[in-house]
Amino acid sequence: MKKIFISTLGCKVNQYESAAFKTQFEDSGHTIVASKENADIVVINTCAVTANAGAHSRQSIRQSIRANPKAHIIITGCFAEIGAKELSLEKELLGRKYSIVGNSKKDTLVVNALQNTTEVSQILLGSIENAKEICRLPVRRFGDRSRAYLRIQDGCDSYCTYCIVPYTRGKSRSLPQSEVIEQAVIFAAEGHREIVLTGIHLGMYGKDLDENENLVSLLTLLRDATPKISYRISSLEPTEITDTLLELMRSSNTIQPHLHIPLQSGDDHLLNRMNRKYSTAEFRSTVKKCKKSLPDCALGIDILAGFPGETEDHFNNTVSFLESLDFSYLHVFPYSVRPGTVAATFGDQINSKIKNRRVAILRELSERKKRAFYKSQIGQTYPAFVEGKRDKDGKLKGFTSNYVAVKFDGPDSLFYKRVNVKLISSAGGYIWARREESDES
Repeated sequence: MKKIFISTLGCKVNQYESAAFKTQFEDSGHTIVASKENADIVVINTCAVTANAGAHSRQSIRQSIRANPKAHIIITGCFAEIGAKELSLEKELLGRKYSIVGNSKKDTLVVNALQNTTEVSQILLGSIENAKEICRLPVRRFGDRSRAYLRIQDGCDSYCTYCIVPYTRGKSRSLPQSEVIEQAVIFAAEGHREIVLTGIHLGMYGKDLDENENLVSLLTLLRDATPKISYRISSLEPTEITDTLLELMRSSNTIQPHLHIPLQSGDDHLLNRMNRKYSTAEFRSTVKKCKKSLPDCALGIDILAGFPGETEDHFNNTVSFLESLDFSYLHVFPYSVRPGTVAATFGDQINSKIKNRRVAILRELSERKKRAFYKSQIGQTYPAFVEGKRDKDGKLKGFTSNYVAVKFDGPDSLFYKRVNVKLISSAGGYIWARREESDES
């Protein structure tokens, strides 16, 4: 019996895939441990979406090598995909047992890790650019949390000029609906009560499947197959939020009124330079459509600060555009140069001081929008999913169906359950709520 340590960096898709590794190791009779120092095998599921993510991945690899000189080190994920040659030259890896596993070979990771091979090093990259099917990576239970991520799609065909992901994840590939349903049913049987549907480009789900397989048909099947499960949609492009999807969300109690929509810039010139497939006018129309169909829905927006060539006028256009929109919060990212992308070749890069100032302005705007959204929800009653631990003051905490952070009084028996709460008053980054004595699940 071997002891396995798994380190996961980056996105929800990586977290799902690491949960699949855990399932396979445990089903093979091995033990997952909490410390890399005590492990026989150390798996590092890396990220490369930004320069910082790549640096963090490399740091994690080096720390693991130094912490456990005898362990079999397995490096996978996006940083492994684009940096395999670079990693194979790491002096710390020379002469010791290690494996580098590409994203298209993740379904072979556990089997290869458990083989009694005498090879010192093993590189299993495959050909991500030619991958035509999604890796099958079933999960038995998503950690100890009642909320689970379910990866239904992988890859991206968009080739935004700033993004390395199409080169590390390949073309868009979907998990067939029957297999998605099977995984959701397993999660439901294991006690999960909320599932977040994830993917690299979620709105492309079903494009490579049969004609009638798409995100809306999948959500309909999931709703009917697992009526006690709540579903969240992780992120959709503005052009992919259809009237049909909004109507399904409006009419369903199990598909949460929460959408996250990448914008990246509020200036049309920069959107074109980023190779984004919409204009600010189209984005505004999408936001209005969402709010008309789901007036109390949470709308999150991704925004990128300091893209090459972003002048003060471009940035001010972005701020003014965001000020005019009805949304709930921002995820703000400073632009990061990624070698191998088109934008990395642009000559008009923005210095870090200007970038940091713009990030700070956008984050302050996000806080104002979030406070306004929270204030607008006071007096309403919503189902809330209760987390498995209390805050420092002993209060229960969680998120409502429309993604409002709440705290309230209640017993430990409510952990990992869904309860109705009335929103009473705003208190910083959350709302004080009162539990309603009905419909607990």
